[in-house]
Amino acid sequence: MNLKLLYMSTLIEINKNIFIPEEELSFSTARSSGPGGQNVNKIESKVILYFDIAASFSLTDLQKQRIFEKLATRISKAGVLRVISQKYRTQAANKKVVVEKFRDLIQTALKRPARRKKTVVPKAAKEMRLKQKSRHSQLKKQRAKVKDYAD
Repeated sequence: MNLKLLYMSTLIEINKNIFIPEEELSFSTARSSGPGGQNVNKIESKVILYFDIAASFSLTDLQKQRIFEKLATRISKAGVLRVISQKYRTQAANKKVVVEKFRDLIQTALKRPARRKKTVVPKAAKEMRLKQKSRHSQLKKQRAKVKDYAD
């Protein structure tokens, strides 16, 4: 893509290193089932955002792979992510919401999971667990029926 076009377009900031130009997104509208009274039957206020992940030049292959893994249930077989908003009565408001939802989805999908830090179980905790086990064992032994061996 031409750099002049890139600077002229609106960029959606995912995080401080990742920006997706709005040209990579496509929008469509439909009649909403949300609020609007009689307008629901006349005006197309529902906004649907489509993002072709594989065709995106803003994301690296690793980022694309992570998005495919994390958002698998929201991505079609063709590799297109679909986000819908019909919360408000106007297209403009729904478009803002759908772009924000998209940004949040991509942001959470690209977050790296925190590495687990191995910790050592304290000696006192081990001893306490063993004491509790022995107490529980003694309690169960006391509940057991005593057999008469004198017979």
